[in-house]
Amino acid sequence: MPEKMIAYTDGGSRGNPGPAAAGFVLTGADGRRFAKRGLFLGDATNNAAEYTAVIRAIETALEMDAEELKIFSDSELLVRQLNGEYRVKSENIKPLYEQTVGLLGRLRRWQVRHVVREKNVEADRLVNRALDKKGDVEGQSSSANSQPIRLGALISGSGTTLMNILECIKNGELNASVPVVISSRSSAAGVERAKKAGLEVKVIRRKDFGNVDEFSRCIEEALVEAEVDLVVQGGWLCLWKIPERYENRVMNIHPALLPSFGGQGMWGHHVHSAVLDAGCKVSGCTVHFCTNEYDKGPIIVQRACEAKDTDSPDTLAARVFEQECIAYPDAIRLFAEGRLLVKNGRIKVKE
Repeated sequence: MPEKMIAYTDGGSRGNPGPAAAGFVLTGADGRRFAKRGLFLGDATNNAAEYTAVIRAIETALEMDAEELKIFSDSELLVRQLNGEYRVKSENIKPLYEQTVGLLGRLRRWQVRHVVREKNVEADRLVNRALDKKGDVEGQSSSANSQPIRLGALISGSGTTLMNILECIKNGELNASVPVVISSRSSAAGVERAKKAGLEVKVIRRKDFGNVDEFSRCIEEALVEAEVDLVVQGGWLCLWKIPERYENRVMNIHPALLPSFGGQGMWGHHVHSAVLDAGCKVSGCTVHFCTNEYDKGPIIVQRACEAKDTDSPDTLAARVFEQECIAYPDAIRLFAEGRLLVKNGRIKVKE
């Protein structure tokens, strides 16, 4: 194991205090993942969860004989406390603080730095997975040798969802590859983004075919040629006929809690505007298997978020997208692990 390691840590509580979890990702300086864990803590505060994540990360690094450790946390308070810039006032946190300082003292050299939440997504996801499961979760390390699942991505716009999936793959959170990207528009921003990421991109436009059958057949041929295991639609706006060979092998993510606010024409800001116009207090996202109807098919994963009275479609969209970044990789992972059982139009997740 390397002498120098890097840890990304996060902790959270749904209630503060309430059900809490801690998560950490431990890497070498070259980015190789050595440990990824989400730890369910029972009832605790946010601060206690943040400190627990740091403690478990240091303990794991020490077990791997690390001598130097750089820790990143999105808790500014924790970072300031460990760097001696802010006094620990809470009697509940003092024991955790003292334990952390003691562990840091066993290292030859250490740093604790603040990282913005957007750069700490991997640890945050581990926390949410542990909270959802109400139990500990183990992430996949770089040494895992299972065969990556082959994804075919269908896009029509910016490719933001595809970029999130690629980030998960890069971070070792998804054991997957993307051998082909299909865009329904040649001018879509996602085309250039995918090409810059080194992916093969095929543009297949509906208007270039006499009917939907020909259009669908061309898509199928591209997917088969790339030996795709699972098709993931991200901002895909064209209805295509899903062939039998890809039944329950095409996923879509919708920016609302289906079956509400779905159907033809309900995409992007149209969805968020409709949610706000209806006065909903909760929105979210849905990952589902696709059928040959808009936004139909068995629901795989749903995640919710608050819809505020002060929201605009843009601010609500940003909050929903945070949940999408967690939900889609989770759904892909469940498929790859063979844990999705479809029966009578509903999905049971096997333990």
